[in-house]
Amino acid sequence: MLNKKFLDQANFELQLWNNYFHLAVAFLTQESLQLENFSSAKRAKILNKYGDMRRQIGFEIRDMWYNLGQHKIKFIPEMVGPILEMTLIPETELRKATIPIFFDMMQCEFHSTRSFQMFENEIITKLDHEVEGGRGDEQYKVLFDKILLEHCRKHKYLAKTGETFVKLVVRLMERLLDYRTIMHDENKENRMSCTVNVLNFYKEIEREEMYIRYLYKLCDLHRECDNYTEAAYTLLLHAKLLKWSEDVCAAHLTQRDGYQAATQGQLKEQLYQEIIHYFDKGKMWEEAIALGKELAEQYENEMFDYEQLSELLKKQAQFYENIVKVIRPKPDYFAVGYYGQGFPTFLRGKVFIYRGKEYERREDFEARLLTQFPNAEKMKTTSPFLSGENFYRVNEVQRFEYSRPIRKGEKNPDNEFANMWIERTIYTTAYKLPGILRWFEVKSVFMVEISPLENAIETMQLTNDKINSMVQQHLDDPSLPINPLSMLLNGIVDPAVMGGFANYEKAFFTDRYLQEHPEAHEKIEKLKDLIAWQ
Repeated sequence: MLNKKFLDQANFELQLWNNYFHLAVAFLTQESLQLENFSSAKRAKILNKYGDMRRQIGFEIRDMWYNLGQHKIKFIPEMVGPILEMTLIPETELRKATIPIFFDMMQCEFHSTRSFQMFENEIITKLDHEVEGGRGDEQYKVLFDKILLEHCRKHKYLAKTGETFVKLVVRLMERLLDYRTIMHDENKENRMSCTVNVLNFYKEIEREEMYIRYLYKLCDLHRECDNYTEAAYTLLLHAKLLKWSEDVCAAHLTQRDGYQAATQGQLKEQLYQEIIHYFDKGKMWEEAIALGKELAEQYENEMFDYEQLSELLKKQAQFYENIVKVIRPKPDYFAVGYYGQGFPTFLRGKVFIYRGKEYERREDFEARLLTQFPNAEKMKTTSPFLSGENFYRVNEVQRFEYSRPIRKGEKNPDNEFANMWIERTIYTTAYKLPGILRWFEVKSVFMVEISPLENAIETMQLTNDKINSMVQQHLDDPSLPINPLSMLLNGIVDPAVMGGFANYEKAFFTDRYLQEHPEAHEKIEKLKDLIAWQ
């Protein structure tokens, strides 16, 4: 009837055709036809009596779509969602028959506007929703990739842009399927990793609304784990998308119920207040102060809100005082590599640097990892990272060093320093730690060897720095307990274990060493200086 009476140019009824497509898809996706959810006996009985009605209706929808001819463009992008629902039904023949409709839609929109932007935007938005709701699987991803690539490659104009689009959707599906698999996982850290993979993808393809949606999923996970620092960095990514302006706040920017903001500036202010609160709870007062200064500038010179300014400055004063007076435990950092097929794809074959929790010992950290992967075998571990003093040595770090001693040449029983080389591995992570996760993937690793003489120079320099900073602390505050200083001095003046710098003198300040290493003259002078300074 539709084809006969309501298809030609004069009598075309858009609403009627629309209703037909929606009704047909609703019929096809109704619960009582989803055979894979039934017991095998019930499934066999239905197939025997009625066949798979989804396939019949699906083929019919496909034919009706192709009948539309020049009217197709009127159904893009509205029909993308319903057609996607139909193609996601786990029936292979139905999928093979209906996935090509997407190519037809791309082609249609391309003929009318020279791009298929509307179609692309719609399928990405709807796919996110569908996969999160439990539809879609690995086989769908493979079919989508194969069928659409074949069609695009044959098309004169869509070969290039089409292929780029298909690859993009396939990458998105991989991340969404990972995310869905892990969403109900007890382990929140895996959920965080997958959430970040999805949000980074949306950022890369500039889908701001979806990006923000996943930022909030991540922020909630951090809050549940008391990762206040990471929650702050996550919210900061949203705040960075906003201007200090009177521009109207687009609906997708305020995705949280808690925010009452008409303009971007108002929303940014509310976010900053919340971020400063989290940085405070995470004892990251330096970060809180930096944002506070930016906010104070707004209160003072743009909003003229002196009441808020006064409140903020009181907080700032407290943060400065905390930096000076509160003892903050230094976090340890751990390098972890996941090797073997047993690990999920987003970890497999990668190395990460983890930021330990407050006061977390290596044993606790290892136990925590092994509870996540009970079948994993722990490889022989090496000693932990060295981390320095003060805030900026353990925060905003992207470069990590790990050193282990190695011997070269024959052992010298009188002096083991003479052939004690150091093998140093330097890891660089994708982003600075801390950040929106407590761990980041290692992007580059390189190794250097440090000669016994260079090692001696480094060790002396470190000890001298340590004495220097401790003396400085006592000069600034004479009421400090003296014990740590006296222990440090005692270890230097009367070195029981290693024999102190006398060993360096025996190893390097000899004619023989200079003859064997004529190039070491300057370094030997430097070591002498350091010893004299000590």
